Amino acid sequence: MPLFHRKKVTGAGGAKSEMPEGLWLKCEACQETVYRSDLEANLSVCPLCGHHYRVGARARITLLLDADSFGETWAGLQSGDPLAFSAGAETYAGRLARARESSGLGEAIVTGRGAIGGIPVAVGAMDPAFMMGSMGSAVGEKFCRLVRDAVGGRLPLLVFTASGGARMQEGILALMQMAKTACAVRDLHTAGVPYIAVLTDPTTGGVYASFASLADITLAEPGACIGFAGKRLIEGALRVALPEGFQTAESQFENGFLDAVVKRTEMREYLARLLRCLAPGTAPAGHVAAPA
Repeated sequence: MPLFHRKKVTGAGGAKSEMPEGLWLKCEACQETVYRSDLEANLSVCPLCGHHYRVGARARITLLLDADSFGETWAGLQSGDPLAFSAGAETYAGRLARARESSGLGEAIVTGRGAIGGIPVAVGAMDPAFMMGSMGSAVGEKFCRLVRDAVGGRLPLLVFTASGGARMQEGILALMQMAKTACAVRDLHTAGVPYIAVLTDPTTGGVYASFASLADITLAEPGACIGFAGKRLIEGALRVALPEGFQTAESQFENGFLDAVVKRTEMREYLARLLRCLAPGTAPAGHVAAPA
């Protein structure tokens, strides 16, 4: 019999104690172990290194808008399959069905009315979980309807972008949304309605080349990838190595393409201050009725 031996740790009832799964995770940026509850309490921002995790459209709306103020619009507006597109065995219709099932969304953008700090806004939030937030006919149409609602209600427009660009499965119908949404933004400017865009990771391709870069005030979250073509594509075409930090929010800010880089934990108050300047005559906090 050994003189020294390790005692087995057991629970109160004598059974072996087991740690519940999912209590912590390894940060994808700093590789440190973080309690999941701490990450969630910090709005999905690593409390150790400040890395901003991607969040879904509905989660972002819940985090940043006043409680119970959001009313969704045009939830049933969805893209069809006008080109009967397929790539091998995968069809576009099947891809759409899987995206809707996995994300719980009908499309890559959620639109509606809400309030921040009691100030009513027309708001849109894109979701990278739905086909990487790509812009097809329905996304472009929902954005344009949101613009018309903002103009009609004299509401500041607030849009959170997260997209890989135009949706290739819709071909030219997706590409024309760039011009369509750009024309809608022109109507905003003509009407004198303020437009704030918050660029989140990633904001690239046709979305960046259209309504994401046309706002009166353009903000971004730290570390967000922002640009038109991807880094590997540019390096392959130019045959040069691009500098470290290329196409990050910080680089865009340093070169004058952004007005500010704002941490997610500070975004709500930052937006409230902007809105108080842009829309001084505001209604009290509470639910803002959305159009049918």
